Amino acid sequence: MASISALGIGSGLELNGLLDQLATAERQKLNPIAQQRQSYEAKISAFGKLESALSQFQEAAAKLKEPEQFRTVTQRLTGDALTASSQDGAALGTYQIEVHHLAQGYSIATAGITDEEAWLGGGSVSFTLGNGDTFSVDIDADDSSLEDIRDAINDAGKGVQASLVNDGGDTPWRLVLASEQSGEQAAVTDIQFNGDLGSALSLDAATEVQARNASMTINGISIQSQGNVVEDAIEGVALTLSEAGSATLEISRNTPAVEKAVKDFVNAYNALQKSMTSLTRFDASTGDAGELLGNSTLRTVQSQLRGVLSAGVEGGDLTLLSDAGISLQLDGTLKIDEDDLKEVVSDNLSGLSRLFAGAGKQDGLADTLHDTIEDMLRDNGLIDTATNGLDTSIAGLERQYQRTEERIDATIARYRTQFARLDSMVAQMNSVSSYLTQQFDMMNSQLGRK
Repeated sequence: MASISALGIGSGLELNGLLDQLATAERQKLNPIAQQRQSYEAKISAFGKLESALSQFQEAAAKLKEPEQFRTVTQRLTGDALTASSQDGAALGTYQIEVHHLAQGYSIATAGITDEEAWLGGGSVSFTLGNGDTFSVDIDADDSSLEDIRDAINDAGKGVQASLVNDGGDTPWRLVLASEQSGEQAAVTDIQFNGDLGSALSLDAATEVQARNASMTINGISIQSQGNVVEDAIEGVALTLSEAGSATLEISRNTPAVEKAVKDFVNAYNALQKSMTSLTRFDASTGDAGELLGNSTLRTVQSQLRGVLSAGVEGGDLTLLSDAGISLQLDGTLKIDEDDLKEVVSDNLSGLSRLFAGAGKQDGLADTLHDTIEDMLRDNGLIDTATNGLDTSIAGLERQYQRTEERIDATIARYRTQFARLDSMVAQMNSVSSYLTQQFDMMNSQLGRK
């Protein structure tokens, strides 16, 4: 069969150009399918934007659904005697703190010996701790140097730490025994060297440092602590003592953090509303329309969110957003009256907490919003179902596109065959015409001679 490049050679007709025009016209049948696919893909992209905006609003709502958000505190500390770390929910108030002395651990050194590697003989070292616990560490005669004794005590892990000190004297090497923790409970009240060790080692009473608890007063109340980190003297506050002296700690409610969380919530909702408005826009003068204009899924999202925001919560003295200075505008956005919000945060923080975070088994507004959005975003939820339907439609369009392409290719192939036949027929006709013309010319020439 003649190729496209050979069409028209025999007949002189512009069959290649005609075939190209026919092919272009046939391929126009693919445009509606491609346009429909682009429309579906644009909708999927639009749902992605909606999902992102919903997720951001959900994150803002998640912060307000936690009661701890409304119990955040701020602290102000004066004085160098300690540092403080306050947790949310810490007891509010002003605390005058006087640190009398820090906690310290027990320690004592042995009398010195000349060689830290010399064997001192077998035996044991026994300990009695301030809490009444006792333990003993056995020392083998073949491994009885100060280094061996140090390692054996440390390996026992019973609350006593051993180390070696060189004091630079004639008998410089000493074994130092110290409680691992500070305070009287962790003190070492008795140490005995038994067996051959008893004659080789002795304690130097002049090096003894007694264990003691930290001592302090908070608002006149005397407090003892085993360590220098005091975690239960003020509810929700950890005090780290650094030196004897005075300090003042003020714990107050962090109202700016609460206000910011509420404003972030409103801003996130307004950003979501702006996104939804953009996706459903329509400009009558230009015909420009949003990808989800008239989409039932987006209308359902809008309806459910507005329903939750308008319904509020039951119980408490703040039941609606408007009670907290937040009003729903005609364009669907939220607006804050900052003076009203500041007043509620200052005078009725518990009511604001109940409005957003709920109380007991009753959900608050932020809980309901978070769960509502979670249902929208979950697998097989509102958004997922919509995009899955679009994916299915795109797959159907791809199959339709492929079938249409196959039909177009078959039509063009048929046209090519027909044009090749036409080219051949016209070529034959032209050949006959040329022959007949030649014959008539010859006949005319003969008649003229006669």
